[in-house]
Amino acid sequence: MAFIDYYKILGIERNASAEDIKKAYRKLARKYHPDMNPNDKEAEKKFKEINEANEVLSNAENRAKYYKYGEHWKHGEEYERAQQQQRKHQQYSGNSGSGFSGADYDGSEDFSDFFQSMFGGNGNFGRNARGSASGKFKGQDISAELNLDLRDAYKTHQQTFEINGKKIRITIPAGVYDGQQIKLKGHGNPGMNGGPNGDLYITFNINEDKDFKREGDDLRASVDIDLYTAVLGGDVNIQTLDGAVKLKVKPGTQNGTTVRLKGKGFPIYKKENEFGDLYVTYNVKIPTHLTEKQKELFQQLKNS
Repeated sequence: MAFIDYYKILGIERNASAEDIKKAYRKLARKYHPDMNPNDKEAEKKFKEINEANEVLSNAENRAKYYKYGEHWKHGEEYERAQQQQRKHQQYSGNSGSGFSGADYDGSEDFSDFFQSMFGGNGNFGRNARGSASGKFKGQDISAELNLDLRDAYKTHQQTFEINGKKIRITIPAGVYDGQQIKLKGHGNPGMNGGPNGDLYITFNINEDKDFKREGDDLRASVDIDLYTAVLGGDVNIQTLDGAVKLKVKPGTQNGTTVRLKGKGFPIYKKENEFGDLYVTYNVKIPTHLTEKQKELFQQLKNS
């Protein structure tokens, strides 16, 4: 098996940060998504490669295994056990034989050749002191993306979608954030030789909202006020994700003034009844198309 360079697949350097990996994955996933490339087998193949690369590199534990075992990272634990069994068998038989010896390993061994001989194409574990044994392997994990509107992510709700012909219904807690990944244990591809199923990793993509900008657990919004309210003070109604709120505008409010509404921001993930804040910025609208009388009054104010 040829070495699979997941960094090359995503077009990133080996020292790429978690944020670099997320950006590269999302950009390529959108480009090669089957919905954007119907009946394109090459795009479908590329999409699978991108998801596999992201599955490995976006998870710190998987990335460490990949660094050590290459494309055989999933079977690293099986390799360690096989290596220990071989070492015990060699000690028991009194000779080192022609097998792979972990005690003499200098980092130059070809993992592809080793795994091919150890596991073969049929999942057999090879030979130990007891003879041959059947290896159980976990099924391949699956990665998927789920798009949500900001207002959907604001509340706990259920969604149903289909993976590998099976319908899955999940409850999405309020407060999930853009790029967040959750794992559904056992919903991946079937295992081999009686091994457990793989897992399903779902990454949430939160769409931008026309009225609110999310910053962590806080929200930002803006509201227009007329010049007279800014100068004299008054009330202004604004919409939050939790309903309408009336704000008191202080006399002499300047354009760009920002006020905080405590607890009117986004729900904090998995913390019941805890919310961020909402920051509202006032945009003072200058009147246009003034009558002559109005212009005269403004002139009097200017000269006073």
